[in-house]
Amino acid sequence: MQMDRNVLRGLQAIDSLLLKELKSCRAKEYNFLPRETGLRMMESASTENHSGVSAKCRDTRVEELWGLTSFFGYSTQTFVQAVNFLDRFLTVMKVQPKHLPCIGVCCLDIAAKMVEEANNVSPTHELIRISQSKFTVSDLRRMEKIISEKLSVEPEAVTALTFLRLYYPTFTFLSAGREEIPSIGRLEAQLKACLCRLVFSKAKPSVLALSLIAQEFEALQSITLSKIVQQFQRHLKIGDSELLHWKELVAKCMTDYCSSECNKPDNKKLVWIVSRRTAQNLQANHFSVPGLPTIHEGIWDERESEDSGEDMSCGEDSPCGSPGSDGEGTYFPSAYLHRKK
Repeated sequence: MQMDRNVLRGLQAIDSLLLKELKSCRAKEYNFLPRETGLRMMESASTENHSGVSAKCRDTRVEELWGLTSFFGYSTQTFVQAVNFLDRFLTVMKVQPKHLPCIGVCCLDIAAKMVEEANNVSPTHELIRISQSKFTVSDLRRMEKIISEKLSVEPEAVTALTFLRLYYPTFTFLSAGREEIPSIGRLEAQLKACLCRLVFSKAKPSVLALSLIAQEFEALQSITLSKIVQQFQRHLKIGDSELLHWKELVAKCMTDYCSSECNKPDNKKLVWIVSRRTAQNLQANHFSVPGLPTIHEGIWDERESEDSGEDMSCGEDSPCGSPGSDGEGTYFPSAYLHRKK
């Protein structure tokens, strides 16, 4: 009981530093939510009639964005912001499925330019090439203009990641030395997994972030951590039934993603598409070691040297040049394997 009183006193002591910011973000989060009517239309859309973007089509595109994020070394914030742009745009505009690749890559490009350091942002043509998309840089620029006009494209969008990073230091501060809590990296990886499912776009960011924490900490059976969750609930006026609903959905999502049958997006290879002729040449040469001509001492012929330097580079058509080998990554940290940073 003494520990619980200390926890409550500790939370009250940091109210002035944290709760004001939390409440400010809570008030602004509605400005960055996708429209519910648009989300319902995607849920009801069929993947066969091509009349609109379906939930499955959207989820597949988000998984591909996760793969691109990992390949280019972008941060979790870039990915989360890109998904937020994508969902908001899809719920205010009627989009044909054939335009979705351009929209998705464009959202990632916009987010990367807002979040990442300038020298870490991949050139647009490289992003298009690695994503194996068929549109051009000028197509992407036109789409960027449309998205910017239709959305409030702000660098400080309030997302579930915003709240997750605001909540987490309180748990580490008040449980220091007493509880071993999961890392912020683990929670961020779980958030990315949830965002690959359209249903979580319906959740308020403040509630989704607290649901992730509550679900993860529930297994620890810690009274201290439970009290902190309850305090955040009280201050942000999050009901027990609402938190329980999303916590159960998060738990189901984690169970599904931990199964061996799940095709995890962060564990997929980026594969080059090559012509049949190139593929045949690769199959013929990949496992053979070319013989090198003997270089006789004292008789160095520059022409022979040039001829012996056959094309051994790892270019686009070479299996060792495939970005898949660099783009692979594990899915979850710690108990879910090891997190790729």
